[in-house]
Amino acid sequence: MQTYFNVGKIVNTHGINGEVRVISVTDFPEQRYQKGATLYLFLQNAKEPISLTIKNWRRHKNFDLLQFEGCTNINEVEKFKGGLLKIAADQLDRLEENEYYFHEIIGCTVKGPDEKEYGIITEILTPGANDVWVIKGKDHKEYYLPYIEEIVKKVDVNEKVVWIEPMEGLFD
Repeated sequence: MQTYFNVGKIVNTHGINGEVRVISVTDFPEQRYQKGATLYLFLQNAKEPISLTIKNWRRHKNFDLLQFEGCTNINEVEKFKGGLLKIAADQLDRLEENEYYFHEIIGCTVKGPDEKEYGIITEILTPGANDVWVIKGKDHKEYYLPYIEEIVKKVDVNEKVVWIEPMEGLFD
């Protein structure tokens, strides 16, 4: 069974020429929305995704505006509103060293020196300079781990383990 990953949500149509307004959740809009790229549209009551090919992409205010091959007017895309745009797992690119996709990090066990277990990463926040990994501790509290070299020492996405050197006060 194919695995898919979100890149955006169609929130509305734009104009009369078949463009849709998308709120993106991808870090790679230039790549995901380039002319000729394939996206899969998941509509709420549909059993199968619809394969769409990008005809045109542009930014407008806080949105990405997309037009798909074969969609030339508003009536053809009206039914796409509320749909999720995704890519297939085989469309994911290799990242640079020490870069990870969110789905690779979420669910990892966090361990410190002497194999001490701190909890599981449940969420990733992107507030600015660096990402912050939210850890659900064994005590059911949430802890915020900045993804910086001084703290995160090793990530093994295959074993789903992150080794850290906890800073003072992090788990207090």
